[in-house]
Amino acid sequence: MTGAAQPRTAPLDGVVEFPAEFAERYRTAGYWRGETLGALLRSTTARRPDATALHTTSGPMTYAELDRRADRFAAGLLELGLHPGDRAVVHLPSTPEFVVALFGMLRAGVVPVLCLPAHRQTEVIHLAELSGAAAYLIQDLDGGFDFRELAATVRERVPSVRHVVVVGDPGPFTAFDSVDADPRELPEVDPSSVAVLLVSGGTTGVPKLIPRTHDDYAYNTRTSAQISALTEDDVYLAALPAAHNFPLCCPGILGTVAVGGSVALLTDPSPESAFAAIERHGVTVTALVPALTRLWCAATEWEDVDLSTLRLLQVGGARLAEADAVQVRPALGAALQQVFGMAEGLLNYTRLDDADELVTTTQGRPLSDADEVRVVDADGNDVAPGEEGELLTRGPYTIRGYYRAAEHNTRSFTPDGFYRSGDLVRRLPSGHLVVTGRIKDVINRAGENVSAEEVEEHLALHPAVRQAAVVGLADDALGEKICAAVVVDGQTPSLPELRGFLQTKGLAAFKLPDAVHRVATLPLTAVGKIDRKALRALIG
Repeated sequence: MTGAAQPRTAPLDGVVEFPAEFAERYRTAGYWRGETLGALLRSTTARRPDATALHTTSGPMTYAELDRRADRFAAGLLELGLHPGDRAVVHLPSTPEFVVALFGMLRAGVVPVLCLPAHRQTEVIHLAELSGAAAYLIQDLDGGFDFRELAATVRERVPSVRHVVVVGDPGPFTAFDSVDADPRELPEVDPSSVAVLLVSGGTTGVPKLIPRTHDDYAYNTRTSAQISALTEDDVYLAALPAAHNFPLCCPGILGTVAVGGSVALLTDPSPESAFAAIERHGVTVTALVPALTRLWCAATEWEDVDLSTLRLLQVGGARLAEADAVQVRPALGAALQQVFGMAEGLLNYTRLDDADELVTTTQGRPLSDADEVRVVDADGNDVAPGEEGELLTRGPYTIRGYYRAAEHNTRSFTPDGFYRSGDLVRRLPSGHLVVTGRIKDVINRAGENVSAEEVEEHLALHPAVRQAAVVGLADDALGEKICAAVVVDGQTPSLPELRGFLQTKGLAAFKLPDAVHRVATLPLTAVGKIDRKALRALIG
């Protein structure tokens, strides 16, 4: 149901909007079409009501059914007392309920804060406080973890959280299935308003929130689908957590819905589980991080399954080594598409008609002709073509600032609106980028960005640790493993002890150290900062 029974959604406080002249430019050029993400599902349902939208454990869910459930969930949220512009932390695994909740919230004008399944108390409380969340959506149990206990702590610590909605046994909270009401006139959602708040990789301290508007995210979705040649005949497998930008919108779930294809969802991306899903549903497209790509390619030697429907494997989240890239087609039978981007905006894709050398040795070129890319030195000057430098970017789907982070924005964005990515790249004459490293203290572990500073802050709380520093070291399985160097008085805490301690502090599992090393002192630079290059050499 649509209508204007309620006021049009208003801009959120703390959002840095696109300058008026840029917004007008993007609308005039047709990048922004004034469509909402909720309308993507509505449009496809009108064209293909009986087509399969989602593959579920109980059978196919048609577009008509998904559309109906999204409308009823939207109405249920409003009857629960949420209002357009309210924020809700969504902490769900990749299940049909995630998709229903996402589209329901988009239609109700409630802004989802897309938390990652691995996040725990530290991250969730921070994100709920930062966003001023009015609701928290969870699974009851997942992987042996009781999210209802976490929800009780979140409600106690964050007074703005009025509602907890639970998929499964709700305990003392509200059952997901009860957030269901007869369709009603829904708010008129402003396409220029914030559609979703994505979670940053956390380059410094706790994660930041990335405000993506309906206009920019719909453009991101449509164009990603075109570059991947996605059609209504495709079956997309969301093998990575659906709250990630990559499987959500590159083209991911949203792109598949936009073209009228079908989506299969996985909570376990292991080869055994994923290969069975590919064979069962006739999956044609999926996306992985490099560590999983290597594992899948190796697993074809012992898994006896039919992967012949798989036409395209996207790999992103970290740089894919050339030696791994060349194995994709022989092992999986699918074309490789390298994807290098960021939830803040800029996406780079190798194209389906690129030469093999570009596909295996580069991380793609920008999605849009309107993407402005600079490669600069430490002083902010453009480097010569082909030389290494930091990637700066702005464009029709790259944010102009993090949500409620004015101080951080002065460091992350140039005065004229370019986002400082922190990635080191070389740009080829073709426009393709080769990622060479990072200038920020970030560890990319199995596709998850981990802030060294955040882990160090928690390690320093351990009573035996006098000083701590964290670095990433190359690892065949993970891409980078997290190594902690500690200066201690007395006996060195064991790795299990330190991991257990950090878990009690509510740190997500993917941020826990993989190795611990005792050092007499931490090497420092001339200005007194931790010399991470020297530390890697010391413990590597």
